[in-house]
Amino acid sequence: MKSSHVYPITDLKTRTGDLVREVSETGESVLITQNGRPKVVVMGAKQHDQMQETLAMLKLLAQSQDSVARGDKLLSGKEVRRRAHAVLEGFAKK
Repeated sequence: MKSSHVYPITDLKTRTGDLVREVSETGESVLITQNGRPKVVVMGAKQHDQMQETLAMLKLLAQSQDSVARGDKLLSGKEVRRRAHAVLEGFAKK
């Protein structure tokens, strides 16, 4: 992961509030290193939710491609949208 916001774990320990505020205000993630190596990423809740929704949509796309390759019955655009909304609503309830 490339990030212009890279901090050692010591900063996370001593400046947690500042780092949380930075992530919340900028909407950008922060990479935390330990012993000079990338260890964890801190990101805002909104960005996390958006990423989860994107991953869900990509998973649906991959499943659709597999289904087409197997020769399964194709769905209408309306049915695809209905199923996609159902998946996204499931994430919103979590």
